[in-house]
Amino acid sequence: MYNSFTTIGLLVFANVFMTIAWYGHLRLRDFSWFSSLPLFAVILISWGIAFFEYCLQVPANRIGFQGNGGAFSLMQLKVIQEVITLSVFIVFSIIVFKIDVRWNHILAMLLMIAAVYLVFKK
Repeated sequence: MYNSFTTIGLLVFANVFMTIAWYGHLRLRDFSWFSSLPLFAVILISWGIAFFEYCLQVPANRIGFQGNGGAFSLMQLKVIQEVITLSVFIVFSIIVFKIDVRWNHILAMLLMIAAVYLVFKK
């Protein structure tokens, strides 16, 4: 049980870093100091942020994987990861980019929940 919560918590925090690394620069372009940076500098900044994602993601998978004494199969880990990724992305998009959540976004989330249910079904 402890490994399950640790794995999920690490995956959530890892995905926060990755979402910022992948999409944060799109918001930072609004600042003159950032918008004047060459693409290579933006890539290096994103890699620096993504480093922390890897520092959390790798341990999460090692702790959570059944082959290492964890609670999840490889397929379960991947589906959990994808649901967390999209969930973090939606929250990030609402807070940082002020997107409007539409019916198709809600339906997509429900289908992801169904995917989690199905991957845990024996």
